[in-house]
Amino acid sequence: MKIIHSFKTILLILLSLSFFKVTASTSAGDKSRKKDKPNILLFFVDDLGWADLGYRNPVFHTPNIDQLMEEGMDFSRAYIATPASSPSRASLLTGKEPVRLRMVRHIPEGEKYGFDAEGRTRELFHLWDGDPARMPSRNWLPLEEVTYAERLKEAGYYNVHVGKWHLGSEEFHPVRQGFDEQLGTSNYGHPKSYYQPYFIPLNPLADASKDAYLTDVLTEMTEQFITSYDKDNPFLISLWYYNVHGPFVGRKDLVEKYKKEGLEGRYAEYAAQVSAVDESVGRIRKALKEKGLDENTVILFLSDQGGFFENGPLSGGKMGGNTLGEGGARVPFIMYYPNITKGGSICDVPVQSIDIYPTLIEIASGEKCKDKGINGVSLLPLLKGGKIKDRNLYFFRSYEDQYAAVIQEDWKLKAYHSGKFELYNLRDDIGEHNNLIDSSVRIANRLKAELAIWEKEVIADDN
Repeated sequence: MKIIHSFKTILLILLSLSFFKVTASTSAGDKSRKKDKPNILLFFVDDLGWADLGYRNPVFHTPNIDQLMEEGMDFSRAYIATPASSPSRASLLTGKEPVRLRMVRHIPEGEKYGFDAEGRTRELFHLWDGDPARMPSRNWLPLEEVTYAERLKEAGYYNVHVGKWHLGSEEFHPVRQGFDEQLGTSNYGHPKSYYQPYFIPLNPLADASKDAYLTDVLTEMTEQFITSYDKDNPFLISLWYYNVHGPFVGRKDLVEKYKKEGLEGRYAEYAAQVSAVDESVGRIRKALKEKGLDENTVILFLSDQGGFFENGPLSGGKMGGNTLGEGGARVPFIMYYPNITKGGSICDVPVQSIDIYPTLIEIASGEKCKDKGINGVSLLPLLKGGKIKDRNLYFFRSYEDQYAAVIQEDWKLKAYHSGKFELYNLRDDIGEHNNLIDSSVRIANRLKAELAIWEKEVIADDN
């Protein structure tokens, strides 16, 4: 009996050793796979015009963003799914067209729309006085919607959100939508000022110095996160700037610099805001390099909608009834993937912000996104010099007479509640000056029909 017992003991020991060896090997393999995955850094600027960067307009000094473009791919025909703050953010996070999310306007503020002074409401929807359709729009992104942060967390990423959110108050904040941390996030869509107090009455950055410029504060938080990061997991940083949204308050030294170059008033302030974002991009990339992470970090840089000011050579912009014009819907978008992107390459294939969700998932998991209800496509084939399938890009917002548009290759159709349509050939007329609705009837009718089918589908979508 003693001999049998000894054999059992030896067998148990051998099995235990084998188990620990396999466990240790698996654990080491998991860590190795996590380390092999690239970090992801997403810069999302507020209201930055397509042409308001140095490499397109010498008025603006953006050497760091210009350098990013020289190392990455510039998507020259990139569009936001809906040029309005909250819908554009919701579509970026979820990969879904905003109208399917029932978010067709920005989340407003004020008692008129049912919000208290601290940016909270119990009302699920709001209406807009100028909207002919009287279409309700959500006051927060539902927690049931899956975000890219939640998908990346499943792939082993540690996620941090820095800055603006504008998708609901505290119970709908980033830490409830897949982010492990949030820094500098408020309930408001824009600051009261870019100097203290940034927000009133709830100020998540009340401890910052009274002389600290808001963009610099967010930059320092991001730098500190990178410098102190010691986890085995790859990380995602979503840095959503409040700049360059109004109020037009630039950093004082940068404003003076532009005034010396001949800009005045709010133009000098705005240019200084753009330069502050550029400095931020440079500082954060420097932090990545000093940490030894620069060659293993994918960087995306884009805007949530077109600019507030003149957007030449494009027409339209954030305001003025032509927001679906190129000046409102077309945005700067640069993507840098070390050892993948060809430096200084330009992609003129029309792409949209809903494409970022499946792109990030494929980067993080190594597999194509299989989520249902996702309308975007991965951009990795384009980054590698390949192609994606031809498709229409659709747009929908609900503020005024102009409400929808469709882009098909070089053609763009814009629709109005009043029954008017406009048709442009963007290859020949990027400024949308020559309306071809009466001379290109066949193309116009085709796009009208396709837009009507899409509109019927998304309005009926219960998602």
